Formats: sequence, structure tokens, C-alpha cells
Amino acid sequence: MRFNNERPIFAQIADLLLADVLSGKLAAGARLPSARELAASLEVNPNTAARALQALQDSGVARMERGMGYFVADGGADLARDERKRMFFEEELPRIFRMMDEIGATPEEISERYGLFRQRKGA
Repeated sequence: MRFNNERPIFAQIADLLLADVLSGKLAAGARLPSARELAASLEVNPNTAARALQALQDSGVARMERGMGYFVADGGADLARDERKRMFFEEELPRIFRMMDEIGATPEEISERYGLFRQRKGA
């Protein structure tokens, strides 16, 4: 995997796992990969992978069972969605607004494009 320099690697790994929880690939009660498994598959330091798992536990998305590993917590998908929403409003949306100002895009144009996106998606 290619990581970007804008965010810490552990946070990007946590985002990958959050995406799996949100998509349903990892349901409540599902075992998360161990720090060693994550480190090997993503070619990162095991401590970095452990920080990602700890971040998920800290946010309530994951729970740790001593000697067993990390598991998706009950309600983990809802917490993951809330975290993603928070990140969107605090990090992504300000970046989008700055770009809109730079290129002169209006909220109406964005709304129109969003409507087209939703139509293509079938939502």
C-alpha cells in the first residue's frame, strides 16, 4: 500500500479498517487482523500497526480481548460512520470549500453534480 505524507501512517491504517467495518466486510464481533498480520501485509512497523488498532479501540470501534486480539465492537459500524462524518466535516469539507473558492465553483453547481452522482449510483 502507498501511504501519503499528509497523515500519520497509523491513522491511514485505521482508516482502512474503518472502511472495512463501514462496508460490512468486518461485522460486529469479527476479529481484526493482529498488529503483526497488519504489519506484514502492509509492510509497516508492527508498532505502527499496533497504534492503528489502539486508535480503533480508543474510538470504541474495536474492543480488545486479552490473549485473543481485537474485535469489532457492537455498534462499531455506527461509531465508524460517526468518525468518518466528523473527519469529513472537519478535514475534507474545509479543503473542498477552499478549492471551490479557488476555481469559482458555486454551491448550486456542487448540488447539481451531487444529484447526478446519486442518480448514477442508484440512490
